[in-house]
Amino acid sequence: MQERLQKILSARGICSRRKAEEYIERGLVMVNGQKATLGQKADPAVDCIEVDGKVIEERREMLYFLMHKPVGVETTNIESTRDSTAVRKISVRDLLPKELRGKVFPVGRLDKDSEGLLLFTNDGVLAYRLTHPKFDHEKEYMVIVDSDVTDGQLRKMREGVTIFGERTKPATVVRAGERQFRLALTEGKNRQIRRMCQKVGLEVLRLERVRIGPLKNSRLKEGQIRALTPDEIRSMLAYVGISHDL
Repeated sequence: MQERLQKILSARGICSRRKAEEYIERGLVMVNGQKATLGQKADPAVDCIEVDGKVIEERREMLYFLMHKPVGVETTNIESTRDSTAVRKISVRDLLPKELRGKVFPVGRLDKDSEGLLLFTNDGVLAYRLTHPKFDHEKEYMVIVDSDVTDGQLRKMREGVTIFGERTKPATVVRAGERQFRLALTEGKNRQIRRMCQKVGLEVLRLERVRIGPLKNSRLKEGQIRALTPDEIRSMLAYVGISHDL
């Protein structure tokens, strides 16, 4: 089936659709040995679609970092500000080394009262595939609540509860103690876990994201950030269906 080249390149994880337009205009995309034109369609099952080595080089300049966001820090790429009461609001941008500010951006969100793993990158394709609900990628959390958790409460959260007028998708919920459990979601509605807990009569005391797809790091301290290893990059890109070697 024929599709626009921008859609084909995006689906293959080479670049975003907007970036694909730029590559086509620069003459970096070939279809059956001829330079592609903007708006051109092709069938990836039939046509030979090639991308110039310059594009591959640009993707190799992608940056990937992992942070343990502390409680009280807002997930925004805007520098810290002071509100009407002169209270300083700290953002994750403030925790980045100066040389990374404006170069990498947080993927998804963690609310101010939550902590844990937050991925930073300049890879728009990866960010899109990790955050768009149609891809169903997992993020796992450790949840500590205010009272003993019953098997019935765990079952209800596992099967789905109604918030915002919609039923949440089935989740993986595993007991980790009398008042704590691990919960893995493939969606991310606003304050979803806290609202799910409220629905079954529990109040969240601590919420920590411990895994993003294949990425986990229990030794990363609050506020720390580190670059992903080559193996982690390959694992994450493979997880979302992006070819590392292109």
